[in-house]
Amino acid sequence: MAKSMRTIKNPFFTSHPPSPFFHLSLLFFTPLKKSSPRYLNHHHQTRCPPPQFFLLLISLSLVFSGISFLTFSLDPGSSTCVSTSSASSLKFFISDVDHRQILTSLAVSGASTLFSLPARGGHSGNMTEEEKEFWKQPNGEGYKPCLDFSLDYRKKSARVSKEKKRFLVVVVSGGLNQQRNQIVDAVVIAMILEAALVVPVLQVNRVWGDESEFSDLFDVEHFKKTLRSDVRIVSSLPSTHLMSRQTIENQIPWDVSPVWIRAKYFKQLNEEGLLVLKGLDSKLAKNLPPDLQKLRCKVAFHALRFAAPIENLGNKLARRMWIEGPYIALHLRLEKDVWVRTGCLTGLGSEFDRIIAETRTSQPRYLTGRLNLTYTERRLAGFCPLNVYEIARLLKALGAPRNASIYIAGGEPFGGSRALEPLAKEFSNLVTKETLAHKGELLPYTNRSSALAAIDYIVSLSSDVFIPSHGGNMAKAMQGNRAYVGHRKFIMPNKRAMLPLMENSSVSDAELSFLTRKLHRKSQGYPESRRGRRDRDVIAYPVPECMCRHRKHRSVGFF
Repeated sequence: MAKSMRTIKNPFFTSHPPSPFFHLSLLFFTPLKKSSPRYLNHHHQTRCPPPQFFLLLISLSLVFSGISFLTFSLDPGSSTCVSTSSASSLKFFISDVDHRQILTSLAVSGASTLFSLPARGGHSGNMTEEEKEFWKQPNGEGYKPCLDFSLDYRKKSARVSKEKKRFLVVVVSGGLNQQRNQIVDAVVIAMILEAALVVPVLQVNRVWGDESEFSDLFDVEHFKKTLRSDVRIVSSLPSTHLMSRQTIENQIPWDVSPVWIRAKYFKQLNEEGLLVLKGLDSKLAKNLPPDLQKLRCKVAFHALRFAAPIENLGNKLARRMWIEGPYIALHLRLEKDVWVRTGCLTGLGSEFDRIIAETRTSQPRYLTGRLNLTYTERRLAGFCPLNVYEIARLLKALGAPRNASIYIAGGEPFGGSRALEPLAKEFSNLVTKETLAHKGELLPYTNRSSALAAIDYIVSLSSDVFIPSHGGNMAKAMQGNRAYVGHRKFIMPNKRAMLPLMENSSVSDAELSFLTRKLHRKSQGYPESRRGRRDRDVIAYPVPECMCRHRKHRSVGFF
């Protein structure tokens, strides 16, 4: 399959631009300015157009309206709600255009920074009932993006967006999605402290040695523009603050509230004009006032758009997958550092497990989680990533077709190609970004793990089904983003309940399939409310703060 996709010269699919009829109606029916030459000519020319003109216009409008109806859309418009349409029956394509130009041409408040290609489903006549169930998309229950900020928030943000005395600098660390979480919280903290935010500084990743800066990964100007009505974003400190005292605050406790942040830092920030925060990772409370939760969603789903080269390449790869039919995205946590940190075994044999054990012994500081648990206890408690054998059995039990296209997201697996062999024996159409990309396309991102993770993110967002082998920042981000763009199917493996079934030799394959599908029936991307769960992140569970049901369209007023 990978080979066939590499031969495609120009696969394309785009988000739905404004209807051509809309442009025609603007051309012929928009009132003219009195100073316009067109107005002067029109004013002196009183003869009505011939009837044929109107017949032609009506015919063109019907044709263009038909085209607009057949193309799919992710058009958030200027309302509080964003909708996605199902286009599994789509049989034709429109000309290949740049996704960024489409999003720019929409020019609407609240336009989603990332969009997904429509779910393809499958050809129902050739599928078993289990396969139909596997590809079936969840019911969104009418929930759509809805960021209606309060009047008090708007008044405060109007003041904060003009701030020129207090500046916040935030140093973020970790992998791409960990950095994204910290950037989101940095904006929220800037709002709490009524400070201008300097474009966040990305700390060199100690595991992968990635030296990418913010502008290498994200569209800085879009970031500033999207948030200009909330917080003032600047690229660097003004000259008046360069010599300010730069005390780095890195002793931030867990689950800090806006009240704590303001009490701790506002006076210092007001006196010195500058605050530098480091070690922010998930320290800000999950439960915040509704407006600040909405701000989190606005940053995560609207402001943090990937840089143009990354976005364009990610969209190309997503279209190459999409054009072949429905596909699954698997986020496999098989990297060496994951096995070291989790204290788990690879499932690849004693030789590989010995290497992991020796590394862990020499670097005990990297081991996370409960140190008093054995490997077996860790695994059965759900603390270990699923290995490739378990992933293969899970897919078969869930009803995934054996010929399904599968995109493997994640870093280089420990053990190389050998690590994927058990999965490839069961599902032959495995693709990675390396096999999907054309020659030279990934060359600019050599040794840039965050950019490669961003490409994985874009391709995964458009998949019909997304399954992570382990929890983590990527899984949480994908869960929330897939909900935000239309509740795309997301299956979080229930490892605690599933693994004992897999190890029970008395459970037949048919029984395993029935029980596995039953276990995961309620966790497939259906709207799940965050309300009442203090541990749930609004980025993973945007209902109800950032998504509402059956609301009348109103202007969001982002810009």
